Amino acid sequence: MADPQPGLMDREGAWVLLTEFTQSDSLRKHALAVEGAMRAYAERYGEDRESWGIAGMLHDFDYEVHPAAPHHPVKGAEILRARGTSPEVIHAILAHADYSGFPRVSRLDRALYACDELAGFITACALVRPGRAIAGLEPASVKKKLKDKGFARTVNRHDVYRGAEELGVDLDEHIAFVIGALTAVAPRLGLGGPAS
Repeated sequence: MADPQPGLMDREGAWVLLTEFTQSDSLRKHALAVEGAMRAYAERYGEDRESWGIAGMLHDFDYEVHPAAPHHPVKGAEILRARGTSPEVIHAILAHADYSGFPRVSRLDRALYACDELAGFITACALVRPGRAIAGLEPASVKKKLKDKGFARTVNRHDVYRGAEELGVDLDEHIAFVIGALTAVAPRLGLGGPAS
């Protein structure tokens, strides 16, 4: 497993940056959800959990300040460079937006793209379940809701399907994996059931 580069941003620094620019509780929880999925995929692929997690946490950190394309995530990348974020993480964040002009070339790039929309969609699925719990959510239920265009309308279905394809994983397997990753961090996401 690769070691993080010394002197670059760590998780604590990433959280400080996220909370500086992101006031919305739902956007912060989305950042934590994508971070959780990215850390799980990093472990699966033998990659650096810290840098993959930071990419997940910070992919939308500038969205409240720069919500329109192409400013998000391009303006955010300038801030990330100034704050000591690794070039690989910055590239992945830029590449998660199709319109940015940055191709997804690394596994990190493809994983971030694959986890972003799906983590948001799975969260939406969990929020309408009894007790707002993600535990026990089945991939078949998620796939059924993906077909319902009225449910979680802002989630780009094309990105969900394309993300799994670009990452080279079966969609059912990808959904199950991300459900598992989010279940592991459910209390942070407010998806742990009545006690969360």
